[in-house]
Amino acid sequence: MSDQPLVLVVDDDQRIASAIRRALIYEGYQVEVARDGPVALTHVRERPPDLMILDVMLPGLDGMEVARRLQAGGGEFPILMLTAKDGTSDRVRGLDSGADDYLVKPFAYEELLARVRALLRRRAPRRQRTIRYADVFMDLGAHEVKRDGRVIALTAKEFDLLELFVRNPRQVLTRERIMDAVWGFDFGATSNVVDVYVGYLRQKLEDGGAARVIQTLRGVGYVLREE
Repeated sequence: MSDQPLVLVVDDDQRIASAIRRALIYEGYQVEVARDGPVALTHVRERPPDLMILDVMLPGLDGMEVARRLQAGGGEFPILMLTAKDGTSDRVRGLDSGADDYLVKPFAYEELLARVRALLRRRAPRRQRTIRYADVFMDLGAHEVKRDGRVIALTAKEFDLLELFVRNPRQVLTRERIMDAVWGFDFGATSNVVDVYVGYLRQKLEDGGAARVIQTLRGVGYVLREE
């Protein structure tokens, strides 16, 4: 069984649920989808997730009531609530019902993924807050990167990109997968943003003459592996 976090997506809009599922899978998560509240509660009983993404406007049992029932039942996983309503009172109701965070539709998938990572980091045991490959060490909680003991200062986006590589060592990542996982769906297919940021990351990782660990597969993408 995979040790990657399990995310339960609860949304009756198949298009939105499928898009969220795709973005999360690209990020490396396990994903299950429920179309309504009762099915979501059944999923939770059978296999509690590490995080739930919950739409407010569900048929029958709405998201607010699902969150309240989970809170009353002692649910220990975070809930990211999605809604089309952006009024302060609506946000307060969502948070009071048991949600840990609140995102208004329409949203950028980049922001959704960032909020998922933040919620999971808050709840993650300390032993799961660090990942590494070879001499590259990442402390996800402290947002710190070291290579062979040397601290490397990264921007938020560079950190997300490196985390994707370190979570998928020796796996070829296409530019499309990297773009979907790190930037969501905000850039066109012709954008060179992936190549630019891989260049930034290499400069920082290789400072001082360190060996290259992010390799290029011409015409395919990139892979994290030692030469």
